[in-house]
Amino acid sequence: KEGGMIGNIYSMGLALQVLGATSNFYFPREWDCAQAFSVVYSHDYRQPMAIAQVLPALVGMSYLEAASLDCTASTGASPTLQPSLSPKPTTITVHYSIINKLQGRHFSYTTSVRVPVGSTLLKVLQAAEAKRPDIFSFETEQTSWGPMVVSIHGLAANPDDKTYWKFLSGSDALQEGVGTYKPWNGEHIQAVFSLY
Repeated sequence: KEGGMIGNIYSMGLALQVLGATSNFYFPREWDCAQAFSVVYSHDYRQPMAIAQVLPALVGMSYLEAASLDCTASTGASPTLQPSLSPKPTTITVHYSIINKLQGRHFSYTTSVRVPVGSTLLKVLQAAEAKRPDIFSFETEQTSWGPMVVSIHGLAANPDDKTYWKFLSGSDALQEGVGTYKPWNGEHIQAVFSLY
């Protein structure tokens, strides 16, 4: 994609591993390695699975080769943590909508919630549920990529029906999950019941 993204931020690690390993064998078109790596460098990976997939590409070797890294060359001491002198975090307002135009009784509800700066989308969902549990209730399942929303307003995703809850910012699908995505002040997040 434009800007160096290959698929989404979660598939970047695997894509870079594959392209790095196969660059001498097959390229259907020119690949801008530096642009792809700049996407990885600028992202704040927090999920262990995503870190594990991007790490081999960052060190320029396979998992097997990474086992032979010489870490004894690092003689510097670990940095010490300094106490923060910044004021307490402020809050942001996030607009949150849930939309189902796919199955059963259709619905569309919107609310605005205030959460601390730096909160994840999961905190937004929890704040919406606390405000209106009859409308914004939700359930998650823990995955190796973090929590995945499987039900909102009593409507559950179903692999047999190929349905899931798709999260959007405006008209763009989020590239991170609810446990890591951090909304900005005034952002409108939509959870739309969708088919894959």
